[in-house]
Amino acid sequence: MIPFNKAVYLPRALEYVAEVVKSSKIAGDGKYTKLCSAWMEQHFHAPKVLMTTSCTAALEMTAILLDIQPGDEVIMPSYTFVSTANAFVLRGAKCVFVDIRPDTMNIDEKLIEEAISEKTKAIVVVHYAGVGCEMDTIMDISRKYNIPVVEDAAQGVMATYKGKALGTIGDFGCYSFHETKNYTMGEGGALVINNEDYLERAEIIREKGTNRSKFYRGEIDKYTWVDIGSSFLPSEFNVSYLYGQLLMADEINNNRIKSWRFYFESLKKYEEEGIIELPVVPSECTHNAHMFYLKWRNVEQRSEFIDYMKEKKISCVFHYVPLHSSFGGEKYGKFTGIDRYTTVESNRLVRLPMYYALEKEELRYIFDTITEWVEKI
Repeated sequence: MIPFNKAVYLPRALEYVAEVVKSSKIAGDGKYTKLCSAWMEQHFHAPKVLMTTSCTAALEMTAILLDIQPGDEVIMPSYTFVSTANAFVLRGAKCVFVDIRPDTMNIDEKLIEEAISEKTKAIVVVHYAGVGCEMDTIMDISRKYNIPVVEDAAQGVMATYKGKALGTIGDFGCYSFHETKNYTMGEGGALVINNEDYLERAEIIREKGTNRSKFYRGEIDKYTWVDIGSSFLPSEFNVSYLYGQLLMADEINNNRIKSWRFYFESLKKYEEEGIIELPVVPSECTHNAHMFYLKWRNVEQRSEFIDYMKEKKISCVFHYVPLHSSFGGEKYGKFTGIDRYTTVESNRLVRLPMYYALEKEELRYIFDTITEWVEKI
């Protein structure tokens, strides 16, 4: 079976993990936590990066930092992972779901403004498949209404919008280093602080509500409980595993891009024949080949395709079920405007295998199998 995903494994990572074991300093905020943060700050020109236990944790930190309260509203797409919504629902907010663009599957920036009310406390954008949202328009709206922007850039590490790293444009950026992502530490993430007004409190929240970071910098003689917070620090085991991948980030990225281009160039003829639709990457964006997806005519055709590929030992999967159509979405959110594309497009989309070091023979077999399927329909 050709899997849908394989977590990145680099032998070099074992050296770093072994070093952590031998050092006995395995808790968070050690050597490798600092190395990973510094690497991202330097390469993404990010003001401050705090490593977290997950992208979910990073999102939850933003909800605390923005002082989200019961009754507040947070605008976001419905086509996203549940963590995008949960982070704010946990603070008592109501999710206001906005339709997506059919080309990029990102939030439709033209619909955000009409979803704003006096209760709106944040705009959360999701960079789907590592392709940036239309951030200029979104940041103009943010400035016009003085509403902070949170970038859910879980899929966006190493991708850019107009030359700026995804996650560094809004007030906050949230990265994922989950097993399924381009760079992984098993479970893990990072919070990018682009607005320095939030930095001191972010450190406190991440350290269980204490000013421990100040203590270790020698700024105070003891640390105490000063605010709400939780245990958002990843262990050194996790971040040491990630660090080796960051050192090879360009190689990993280029390898994935090569596989993505093979898919795109090989399948383009079927798009021209009107059989499928392929991903769209706007000219102002550089993507990171986080995923490669196709769109079939409808959900029935997609299901038949997935079954056929499974018979041929190729794992292909669909993606999000729109949040607004779920029990949780109905309870904790509302869809504003018309669901013109969210449900329809999500029902058509299927993802092909995509991971680092996907072999040429595997790519060719996947393409040949898709060709067989096309000839049958």
